[in-house]
Amino acid sequence: MRRDAAAEDGVDMPNDEQSLAGLNPHIPHPERIYNYFLGGKNNFAVDRALAEQMLAIDPTIPHIAQANRAFLRRSVTYLAADAGIRQFLDIGTGLPANDNIHEVAQRVAPESRIVYVDNDPLVMAHARALLTGVPEGTTAYLQADLRDPEKILGEAADALDFSQPIATLLHGVVQFIPEFDEAHQVIRTLLDAMPVGSYLSLAHIAADVRPETARSMDEASASSPVVSVYRTRDEVARFVAGLELVEPGLVTASEWRPDPGADSTPVPIWVAVARKP
Repeated sequence: MRRDAAAEDGVDMPNDEQSLAGLNPHIPHPERIYNYFLGGKNNFAVDRALAEQMLAIDPTIPHIAQANRAFLRRSVTYLAADAGIRQFLDIGTGLPANDNIHEVAQRVAPESRIVYVDNDPLVMAHARALLTGVPEGTTAYLQADLRDPEKILGEAADALDFSQPIATLLHGVVQFIPEFDEAHQVIRTLLDAMPVGSYLSLAHIAADVRPETARSMDEASASSPVVSVYRTRDEVARFVAGLELVEPGLVTASEWRPDPGADSTPVPIWVAVARKP
Protein backbone atom coordinates (compact mmCIF):
# COMPACT_ATOMS: atom_id res chain seq x y z
CA MET A 1 0.00 0.00 0.00
CA ARG A 2 1.26 3.50 -0.80
CA ARG A 3 1.89 5.83 2.13
CA ASP A 4 0.05 8.68 0.42
CA ALA A 5 -3.15 6.59 0.31
CA ALA A 6 -2.98 6.12 4.06
CA ALA A 7 -2.23 9.77 4.67
CA GLU A 8 -5.32 10.79 2.73
CA ASP A 9 -7.41 8.84 5.22
CA GLY A 10 -5.96 10.74 8.15
CA VAL A 11 -3.61 8.06 9.47
CA ASP A 12 -0.01 9.00 10.28
CA MET A 13 1.85 6.05 8.84
CA PRO A 14 5.36 5.08 9.95
CA ASN A 15 7.97 5.11 7.21
CA ASP A 16 8.14 1.33 6.92
CA GLU A 17 6.83 0.16 3.57
CA GLN A 18 7.87 -3.44 4.04
CA SER A 19 6.05 -3.73 7.36
CA LEU A 20 2.89 -2.32 5.77
CA ALA A 21 2.80 -4.82 2.92
CA GLY A 22 -0.61 -6.48 2.92
CA LEU A 23 -2.32 -3.69 4.86
CA ASN A 24 -5.89 -3.25 3.57
CA PRO A 25 -7.51 0.10 4.44
CA HIS A 26 -10.82 -1.00 2.94
CA ILE A 27 -11.57 -3.80 5.42
CA PRO A 28 -12.34 -3.02 9.09
CA HIS A 29 -9.81 -4.34 11.57
CA PRO A 30 -10.41 -4.83 15.32
CA GLU A 31 -7.10 -3.25 16.37
CA ARG A 32 -7.90 -0.02 14.52
CA ILE A 33 -11.50 -0.03 15.79
CA TYR A 34 -10.21 -0.42 19.35
CA ASN A 35 -7.83 2.47 18.70
CA TYR A 36 -10.82 4.59 17.66
CA PHE A 37 -12.67 3.72 20.87
CA LEU A 38 -9.61 4.81 22.86
CA GLY A 39 -9.65 8.17 21.10
CA GLY A 40 -6.74 7.40 18.77
CA LYS A 41 -6.29 8.50 15.17
CA ASN A 42 -4.64 5.36 13.76
CA ASN A 43 -7.73 4.07 11.98
CA PHE A 44 -9.41 4.25 8.58
CA ALA A 45 -12.85 5.40 7.48
CA VAL A 46 -14.03 1.80 7.23
CA ASP A 47 -13.00 1.20 10.86
CA ARG A 48 -14.77 4.32 12.06
CA ALA A 49 -17.94 3.36 10.19
CA LEU A 50 -18.16 -0.02 11.92
CA ALA A 51 -17.20 1.55 15.24
CA GLU A 52 -20.09 3.99 14.95
CA GLN A 53 -22.49 1.11 14.24
CA MET A 54 -21.27 -0.55 17.44
CA LEU A 55 -21.59 2.68 19.41
CA ALA A 56 -25.20 2.97 18.28
CA ILE A 57 -25.81 -0.39 19.96
CA ASP A 58 -23.80 0.37 23.10
CA PRO A 59 -22.53 3.94 23.65
CA THR A 60 -20.55 2.76 26.71
CA ILE A 61 -17.96 0.96 24.56
CA PRO A 62 -15.29 3.69 25.00
CA HIS A 63 -15.70 3.31 28.77
CA ILE A 64 -15.30 -0.46 28.40
CA ALA A 65 -12.18 0.01 26.27
CA GLN A 66 -10.71 2.36 28.87
CA ALA A 67 -11.50 -0.14 31.64
CA ASN A 68 -9.70 -2.84 29.68
CA ARG A 69 -6.69 -0.58 29.16
CA ALA A 70 -6.64 0.32 32.84
CA PHE A 71 -6.65 -3.38 33.77
CA LEU A 72 -3.60 -3.90 31.55
CA ARG A 73 -1.77 -1.14 33.41
CA ARG A 74 -2.73 -2.52 36.83
CA SER A 75 -1.87 -6.11 35.97
CA VAL A 76 1.55 -5.21 34.56
CA THR A 77 2.24 -3.02 37.59
CA TYR A 78 1.35 -5.93 39.87
CA LEU A 79 3.50 -8.35 37.89
CA ALA A 80 6.54 -6.06 37.91
CA ALA A 81 6.22 -4.56 41.40
CA ASP A 82 4.67 -7.36 43.47
CA ALA A 83 5.42 -10.58 41.59
CA GLY A 84 8.94 -9.53 40.59
CA ILE A 85 8.49 -10.39 36.91
CA ARG A 86 11.10 -8.91 34.60
CA GLN A 87 10.08 -10.51 31.29
CA PHE A 88 6.84 -9.90 29.38
CA LEU A 89 5.48 -11.54 26.24
CA ASP A 90 2.58 -9.44 24.97
CA ILE A 91 0.60 -11.20 22.22
CA GLY A 92 -1.98 -9.11 20.41
CA THR A 93 -0.22 -5.85 21.21
CA GLY A 94 -2.57 -3.47 19.46
CA LEU A 95 -1.68 0.05 18.43
CA PRO A 96 0.42 2.16 20.81
CA ALA A 97 -1.53 4.07 23.45
CA ASN A 98 -0.88 5.64 26.83
CA ASP A 99 0.99 3.51 29.37
CA ASN A 100 2.25 0.81 27.06
CA ILE A 101 3.56 -2.34 28.69
CA HIS A 102 7.25 -1.49 28.46
CA GLU A 103 6.57 1.95 29.95
CA VAL A 104 4.68 0.48 32.92
CA ALA A 105 7.13 -2.37 33.56
CA GLN A 106 10.29 -0.33 33.06
CA ARG A 107 9.06 2.40 35.40
CA VAL A 108 9.10 -0.27 38.11
CA ALA A 109 12.17 -2.15 36.89
CA PRO A 110 14.18 -0.53 34.08
CA GLU A 111 15.87 -3.85 33.26
CA SER A 112 12.56 -5.41 32.22
CA ARG A 113 12.41 -7.17 28.85
CA ILE A 114 9.31 -6.89 26.69
CA VAL A 115 8.49 -8.66 23.43
CA TYR A 116 5.50 -7.27 21.54
CA VAL A 117 3.71 -9.66 19.16
CA ASP A 118 0.97 -8.86 16.66
CA ASN A 119 -0.12 -10.09 13.24
CA ASP A 120 -1.20 -6.67 11.95
CA PRO A 121 1.48 -4.91 9.83
CA LEU A 122 0.15 -1.50 10.88
CA VAL A 123 0.61 -2.40 14.55
CA MET A 124 4.14 -3.64 13.98
CA ALA A 125 5.14 -0.59 11.96
CA HIS A 126 3.87 1.75 14.69
CA ALA A 127 5.46 -0.39 17.40
CA ARG A 128 8.89 -0.22 15.83
CA ALA A 129 8.56 3.53 15.37
CA LEU A 130 7.05 4.47 18.72
CA LEU A 131 7.62 1.78 21.35
CA THR A 132 11.16 2.33 22.55
CA GLY A 133 12.24 1.46 26.04
CA VAL A 134 15.00 2.57 28.39
CA PRO A 135 18.63 1.54 27.73
CA GLU A 136 18.71 -0.80 30.75
CA GLY A 137 15.93 -3.00 29.35
CA THR A 138 14.89 -4.67 26.12
CA THR A 139 11.94 -3.84 23.89
CA ALA A 140 11.53 -6.16 20.90
CA TYR A 141 8.88 -6.80 18.24
CA LEU A 142 7.64 -9.89 16.46
CA GLN A 143 5.06 -10.11 13.69
CA ALA A 144 3.24 -13.40 14.23
CA ASP A 145 -0.21 -14.85 14.82
CA LEU A 146 -1.44 -16.23 18.13
CA ARG A 147 -2.46 -19.37 16.25
CA ASP A 148 1.22 -20.12 15.69
CA PRO A 149 2.53 -20.29 19.26
CA GLU A 150 5.59 -22.33 18.30
CA LYS A 151 6.81 -19.52 16.05
CA ILE A 152 6.17 -16.96 18.77
CA LEU A 153 8.05 -18.99 21.36
CA GLY A 154 10.95 -19.71 19.04
CA GLU A 155 11.50 -16.13 17.97
CA ALA A 156 10.78 -14.61 21.39
CA ALA A 157 13.67 -16.67 22.77
CA ASP A 158 16.03 -14.22 21.07
CA ALA A 159 15.05 -11.59 23.66
CA LEU A 160 13.62 -13.59 26.59
CA ASP A 161 15.28 -16.12 28.89
CA PHE A 162 12.94 -19.10 29.13
CA SER A 163 14.76 -20.41 32.18
CA GLN A 164 13.39 -17.45 34.16
CA PRO A 165 9.72 -16.53 34.83
CA ILE A 166 7.85 -14.76 32.04
CA ALA A 167 4.46 -13.04 32.08
CA THR A 168 2.40 -13.89 29.00
CA LEU A 169 -0.19 -11.21 28.28
CA LEU A 170 -3.27 -12.19 26.25
CA HIS A 171 -5.48 -9.10 26.43
CA GLY A 172 -8.36 -9.06 23.97
CA VAL A 173 -6.81 -11.53 21.53
CA VAL A 174 -8.00 -15.04 22.43
CA GLN A 175 -11.50 -14.01 21.34
CA PHE A 176 -10.26 -14.05 17.73
CA ILE A 177 -9.84 -17.84 17.84
CA PRO A 178 -13.48 -18.97 17.47
CA GLU A 179 -12.96 -22.66 18.23
CA PHE A 180 -12.67 -23.15 21.98
CA ASP A 181 -10.47 -26.25 21.77
CA GLU A 182 -8.00 -24.49 19.48
CA ALA A 183 -7.87 -21.44 21.75
CA HIS A 184 -7.38 -23.67 24.80
CA GLN A 185 -4.56 -25.59 23.10
CA VAL A 186 -2.77 -22.39 22.07
CA ILE A 187 -2.80 -21.15 25.67
CA ARG A 188 -1.58 -24.53 26.93
CA THR A 189 1.26 -24.55 24.40
CA LEU A 190 2.40 -21.13 25.56
CA LEU A 191 2.15 -22.00 29.24
CA ASP A 192 3.88 -25.36 28.83
CA ALA A 193 6.93 -23.55 27.50
CA MET A 194 7.09 -21.25 30.51
CA PRO A 195 9.03 -22.09 33.69
CA VAL A 196 7.39 -22.43 37.09
CA GLY A 197 6.65 -19.03 38.56
CA SER A 198 5.56 -17.55 35.24
CA TYR A 199 2.24 -15.74 34.93
CA LEU A 200 -0.67 -15.42 32.53
CA SER A 201 -2.60 -12.15 32.33
CA LEU A 202 -5.82 -12.70 30.37
CA ALA A 203 -8.66 -10.42 29.25
CA HIS A 204 -11.57 -11.74 27.17
CA ILE A 205 -14.87 -10.16 26.10
CA ALA A 206 -17.79 -11.59 28.08
CA ALA A 207 -20.90 -13.28 26.71
CA ASP A 208 -22.77 -13.34 30.02
CA VAL A 209 -22.38 -9.84 31.48
CA ARG A 210 -24.55 -8.07 28.88
CA PRO A 211 -25.92 -10.96 26.75
CA GLU A 212 -28.24 -8.85 24.60
CA THR A 213 -25.46 -6.42 23.73
CA ALA A 214 -23.13 -9.30 22.89
CA ARG A 215 -25.63 -10.69 20.39
CA SER A 216 -26.16 -7.29 18.80
CA MET A 217 -22.42 -6.75 18.50
CA ASP A 218 -22.06 -10.06 16.68
CA GLU A 219 -24.58 -8.85 14.12
CA ALA A 220 -22.91 -5.45 13.73
CA SER A 221 -19.49 -7.05 13.25
CA ALA A 222 -20.67 -9.42 10.52
CA SER A 223 -19.00 -7.22 7.87
CA SER A 224 -15.57 -7.67 9.44
CA PRO A 225 -13.43 -10.52 8.08
CA VAL A 226 -12.01 -11.04 11.57
CA VAL A 227 -14.36 -13.24 13.58
CA SER A 228 -14.46 -12.72 17.33
CA VAL A 229 -16.41 -14.67 19.92
CA TYR A 230 -17.83 -13.73 23.29
CA ARG A 231 -17.29 -16.34 26.02
CA THR A 232 -18.87 -17.00 29.40
CA ARG A 233 -17.10 -16.84 32.72
CA ASP A 234 -17.07 -20.65 32.91
CA GLU A 235 -15.40 -20.87 29.51
CA VAL A 236 -12.75 -18.30 30.39
CA ALA A 237 -12.18 -20.13 33.68
CA ARG A 238 -11.14 -23.20 31.70
CA PHE A 239 -8.34 -21.17 30.11
CA VAL A 240 -6.76 -20.58 33.53
CA ALA A 241 -7.53 -23.99 35.05
CA GLY A 242 -4.57 -25.42 36.93
CA LEU A 243 -3.04 -22.01 37.58
CA GLU A 244 -2.96 -20.10 40.86
CA LEU A 245 -5.30 -17.14 40.52
CA VAL A 246 -4.15 -13.84 41.98
CA GLU A 247 -6.83 -12.19 44.13
CA PRO A 248 -9.57 -11.23 43.40
CA GLY A 249 -9.59 -14.10 40.91
CA LEU A 250 -11.61 -14.19 37.70
CA VAL A 251 -13.66 -10.99 37.64
CA THR A 252 -14.56 -8.22 35.22
CA ALA A 253 -11.86 -5.73 34.19
CA SER A 254 -13.21 -2.92 36.37
CA GLU A 255 -13.32 -5.19 39.44
CA TRP A 256 -9.70 -6.39 39.32
CA ARG A 257 -7.85 -4.37 41.98
CA PRO A 258 -9.45 -1.04 40.98
CA ASP A 259 -7.63 2.18 41.69
CA PRO A 260 -8.91 4.10 44.73
CA GLY A 261 -12.07 5.96 43.81
CA ALA A 262 -12.35 4.29 40.40
CA ASP A 263 -15.69 3.06 39.05
CA SER A 264 -15.81 -0.69 39.69
CA THR A 265 -19.17 -1.29 38.01
CA PRO A 266 -18.82 -4.60 36.11
CA VAL A 267 -17.92 -4.27 32.42
CA PRO A 268 -18.29 -7.12 29.86
CA ILE A 269 -14.66 -8.25 29.95
CA TRP A 270 -13.52 -11.22 32.02
CA VAL A 271 -9.97 -10.89 33.34
CA ALA A 272 -7.54 -12.87 35.45
CA VAL A 273 -3.91 -12.86 36.48
CA ALA A 274 -2.62 -16.33 37.34
CA ARG A 275 0.69 -17.97 38.33
CA LYS A 276 2.04 -21.22 36.95
CA PRO A 277 2.70 -23.46 39.99
